Amino acid sequence: MAADLDARLEQVAALGEPVRRALYRFVTTQPEPVTREQAAVAIGVPQHTAKFHLDRLVVDGLLDADYARPAGRGGPGAGRPAKVYRRSETDLDITLPERRYDLAGRLLLKAVARAERTADPVRDALHSVAREEGRTAGVAQRGGARGRATPSTVLDVLRSDGYEPVHDGDDILLGNCPFHALAREETELVCGMNLAYLEGLTTGLGATLQPELDPADGRCCVRLRSPATHRT
Repeated sequence: MAADLDARLEQVAALGEPVRRALYRFVTTQPEPVTREQAAVAIGVPQHTAKFHLDRLVVDGLLDADYARPAGRGGPGAGRPAKVYRRSETDLDITLPERRYDLAGRLLLKAVARAERTADPVRDALHSVAREEGRTAGVAQRGGARGRATPSTVLDVLRSDGYEPVHDGDDILLGNCPFHALAREETELVCGMNLAYLEGLTTGLGATLQPELDPADGRCCVRLRSPATHRT
């Protein structure tokens, strides 16, 4: 959803502050979690300044925090555990316009593995995998709702995948290709994967829109045709 992109952009914006960025770089290059005192000394700021920015990085999901005693100290008299910081497990990937190379990589990896198991052509395996993944994503987005997804839900799901949908009469055009660089290298293969994924996605959503290839400059190669304009 658009809110997901907004949240990721806010994470990137958090690193625009020089002290916060320096602290993030220091923490993420250390082999072990670090205390605020260590971080403050490393970049040359007061401890209260380091504490403020480190805790903001935790709130923004870029660092994780825990409590631990210094190495070699334990038992009675060891003192209170210190707050320590380490890199978050969250992956941060921002591209504008939005790209989904992670999705393409996952589909291609699964397709190659399936083709090796079944001896099917990789292209056929890719189409099957993409269709299945799209359907799974559509069903998940529809949740427990019965019947067909509403038009607004379909648009929201397409936006969340980076397609930038716009109405063209009763059809939907996709203003952005999430696999742009890959499609330029291997157009037929990637556009076929994209079409299969959208076929599965619309099926999973229960949408009446029919994906079909309709390549044009400056947008995705797939158009979602409404039943009224679908050409047989």
